[in-house]
Amino acid sequence: MVINWPGLNDKEKAELISTLSTTDNWILRTHPQGASNKSQPPFGESQRIARANGKCSRHKGCWRKVKDELATHSMTTEIWNSTRGQISEATRMAIQEALEEQSTKDTPSFGTEDLEEIHRSGTEAGLLGIYNFPGPVHATDGSNDKGVIGAGYFKLDEYRGGCCQLGRGEEGNSSNRAELAAACLALEDAKRK
Repeated sequence: MVINWPGLNDKEKAELISTLSTTDNWILRTHPQGASNKSQPPFGESQRIARANGKCSRHKGCWRKVKDELATHSMTTEIWNSTRGQISEATRMAIQEALEEQSTKDTPSFGTEDLEEIHRSGTEAGLLGIYNFPGPVHATDGSNDKGVIGAGYFKLDEYRGGCCQLGRGEEGNSSNRAELAAACLALEDAKRK
């Protein structure tokens, strides 16, 4: 179980502590407690396994607001687990590297373990049957940020994509222009195949 500690309110934290104190199969993500940025365990039965000055995390309570955006800041992030839990050094290093990642984009990861497939089947794309679709699937997105318009696509079955910057801000910009450009990129890619 992975817990986003800052996303919980005080009542939710209190309810969880009794469960976490008696189990060892959890990882908890949090920020240092208090104004001093000093590392303190969220509760007694936890040990820190990683810490880094990260660049990205989700907005607090993003699942309640149905907002899946990244919040960019330089806040220190810590990962804790049970004092009774066992995490291999390779796993601990992978967590540390993930915390130190500088990219603000998440690269899709499609594992084949049962839980990963169950999770994907419950996502919006999974419920639409996209992961099992027999033909090519292109995901597209456009952005319009501070007068810079970008567009991109990702081809699911070949695990690749492309992107471009289009136009200049002084020509006028809109999010619709970026979205249409992303769709055009995907169509051009499909036409080449």
